Amino acid sequence: MVSIGYLGPKGTFTKLAVDSAFNGGEKYSFETIPECIDAVGNGQIDIGVVPLENAIEGTVQLTVDYLVHQVRLPIFAEIVVPVQQHLLVNSEFNGDMNDIKEIHSHSHAIAQCHQFIHSYLPDAKLNFTTSTGSAAELVSNDNANMAAIGNKLAAKEYGLQLWKENIHDYPNNHTRFAVIAKDENLVRINHEVDAEKTSMLITLPSDYAGALYQVLAAFAWRKMNLSKIESRPMKTGLGNYFFIVDVNQPYDDVLFPGVKAELEALGCKVQVLGTYSVYEMKL
Repeated sequence: MVSIGYLGPKGTFTKLAVDSAFNGGEKYSFETIPECIDAVGNGQIDIGVVPLENAIEGTVQLTVDYLVHQVRLPIFAEIVVPVQQHLLVNSEFNGDMNDIKEIHSHSHAIAQCHQFIHSYLPDAKLNFTTSTGSAAELVSNDNANMAAIGNKLAAKEYGLQLWKENIHDYPNNHTRFAVIAKDENLVRINHEVDAEKTSMLITLPSDYAGALYQVLAAFAWRKMNLSKIESRPMKTGLGNYFFIVDVNQPYDDVLFPGVKAELEALGCKVQVLGTYSVYEMKL
């Protein structure tokens, strides 16, 4: 049976993504994103599902940096899940909004609800946890004046009250999750394919005028549409960056080898991080 790891504990959006995408398999929760990626890398589990990007807060930098610098694993699928954040309180809590003194959640979840917190809970202390699920678990074990930000699955799993629903600042809130593995044949998603994508890592030879323009031109004149380009530090010194480029088409034997050859002729290093299907879930 295929084993699937995710950022846990129960009640996280990553668990929602896993449940919506995979019918069977043994599912294991991990406390942190690196632990989940490491487990795939060392063969402890077959598949890992980790958050990659949120529509409001942007890239989950820990995921990208760890996959690039620590454990280089290919991406074999992308799961897109709608995100609805709710204010959750202990089942024994019977106060009002003014009685909530602490808010616990993942830093991205708290940032996604900034306006609500600013308007209704400006004096509450913000406490960051490793996941929304761990925040819900914390609140379930304490009936003090604290709340968690999380989803309805977390409320159900930990017996919490849905004190206030849909507190996120923007309605079109989605998160992308990367499905990583060593064996592509083990990745079987229970959903129709919505799109195809290829992610590439490009390192420039040096910082010179027009370098990024030349990189983009290699895609542009071939009419290859980029859905994202992002720079991340190489961690070798200030001003040294690599680029992650998402191309809205699967890898082929003509266009992509041509791009790679053109960029390498400019002195760039090019690596394909994955060519994969995108699955947009409707929860």
